[in-house]
Amino acid sequence: MVDSPRDWGHGAHAALSQAGIRQIPYVPDGGLDTLLQLCAEDDSMRPVLLSSEQEGIGVAAGAWLGGARAALLMQSSGVGNCIQALSLVRTCRLPLLMIVTMRGEWHEFNPWQLPMGQSAAAHLERCGVVVHRVEDANAAGEMVAGAAAFAFETMSAVAVLIAQRVIGVKSFSEPGQNG
Repeated sequence: MVDSPRDWGHGAHAALSQAGIRQIPYVPDGGLDTLLQLCAEDDSMRPVLLSSEQEGIGVAAGAWLGGARAALLMQSSGVGNCIQALSLVRTCRLPLLMIVTMRGEWHEFNPWQLPMGQSAAAHLERCGVVVHRVEDANAAGEMVAGAAAFAFETMSAVAVLIAQRVIGVKSFSEPGQNG
């Protein structure tokens, strides 16, 4: 549950649409809810539910080889699942755009989110991914647009990390309780 979500998804969706993104492979995450809903309602986009994040790299590669563009959406805890699959992107020089909602940062309650949340950017950079970070919800659209242009024009892997402060505080308390 997201207690106070910021409305960054509208700008990100507009940027994805403008960039010609057609496939949206994703692993569900509360921080992505608005963006995923907008993509599902957009007749020009096809959300693709994944069982694991690394599958999204294959979907994005297949989309590109088939003449379409994709954006992989996931939470930072899934970055670790992608490390080996990122070799496909680097070796074959395929474009990859990722939007990653962050955990393990500001106001985190779950200690299991800390290791990958605090090291996701470094892991991605070690794999040759260009990393950009959104700290202000109003900058999401511009950041996604720039990352998409960079990824597809230079045949590079780019990740846009949406800070936990932007997506809001998550909790798994019982309805009606603070927690």
